Amino acid sequence: MSKVIRIGTRESQLAVWQATTVKELLHANGYDAELVYIKSEGDTDQQTPLYEIGVQGIFTKALDIALLNGDIDIAVHSMKDVPTMMAKGIVQAAVLPRASHKDIFVPKSDAAARNIQERDSNASLVIATSSIRRKAQWLNRYPNDTIENLRGNVNTRLQKVSDSNWQGAIFAAAGLERIGLRPENAIELDWMLPAPAQGAIIVVCGENDQYSLAACANFHDEHTAICTHIERDFLRALLGGCATPISAYARIEEGQIIFEGNILSTDGKQKKEISKQIAIDDAAGLGYAAARNYCKTGAGNTGGHTQWKIRHIY
Repeated sequence: MSKVIRIGTRESQLAVWQATTVKELLHANGYDAELVYIKSEGDTDQQTPLYEIGVQGIFTKALDIALLNGDIDIAVHSMKDVPTMMAKGIVQAAVLPRASHKDIFVPKSDAAARNIQERDSNASLVIATSSIRRKAQWLNRYPNDTIENLRGNVNTRLQKVSDSNWQGAIFAAAGLERIGLRPENAIELDWMLPAPAQGAIIVVCGENDQYSLAACANFHDEHTAICTHIERDFLRALLGGCATPISAYARIEEGQIIFEGNILSTDGKQKKEISKQIAIDDAAGLGYAAARNYCKTGAGNTGGHTQWKIRHIY
């Protein structure tokens, strides 16, 4: 029996783009679908820094409630916003192919872009982000800078950069690129490790909803699912959330999983990195294994795990 699949989404331009993409994928596979708009706490409070709100799940909770109440059939999220432990009764239905995992710096002006690219090592600049992970990595690299809080959806944040006296702000490349708002003078931060699952989109549904599970299986991307699962396991094993400066990125190259992770102090003064390369067939549990090895090592000590590359930076 066919039915119209109700897709829950937040109202921001990016969230609607993501949900519309899923709607089009469903249509392409012969399923009818419609969007249902729902506000989240993260949308209504755009002033408080995310790390002060108790942020994990702040952008997904309202959609979870709608899903469990039967008001929608599936929900679409930026995967990095989804808690590593999903609400009871909700399961992953599909992961879409990953877009860019990178962070980018959006300068206020071309002059600000030059200030960033040609900066003196002793320069003290003002940049903005609401992410404690981005803040910690930026201060680790540029300890003299000042970080201002920046909240709101993508469009709101871009406008705040334009109206501010900051040099610019840090954004996820994927978000801006998906809705055609990446500025030409944006600077890719190749040295900044992303949030776990950054650039990926996840579709979730009720655990017993076989119709939605079957519909979404048509566009599930297994390689993205494997990599983001490793990254989120690493985050979960370290008991991290959006309020903890934990980063992770896994990619597949020639049948190998290449994993990188790090954790920093919130002021950016301490940093510890871990990396590993392993055959994809042996990758089960890699995220948890990385976290265990990470926790076993003391400063300057690899704990005898020679297959892991671990660096401590103070």
